[in-house]
Amino acid sequence: MQTQNKMFDDLARVANGAVSTVMGMKDEIDALIRQRIERFLADADMVPRDEFDAVKAMAAKARTENETLAKRIDALEAQLSKKPAAKKPAAKKATPKKAG
Repeated sequence: MQTQNKMFDDLARVANGAVSTVMGMKDEIDALIRQRIERFLADADMVPRDEFDAVKAMAAKARTENETLAKRIDALEAQLSKKPAAKKPAAKKATPKKAG
């Protein structure tokens, strides 16, 4: 009976060793894949999400300000077109003085 138990114990140890080896390999493969993806993203010159969101917010704000300024310009131009053009006073001609 003891030989069967010893054989099962040996099989269990071999199986545990194989499982731990496979798990170690899996961890190493995961680390390598993660490292390659990070290297690819760094080489691809991609922008981090937080920087993208900041620039997107700045662009939206600039667009809104641009639209507001365009409306103000249109209103000012409308006011200028309604006012009659101011006439410049006629320039006086200088009369030549007589010598003498």
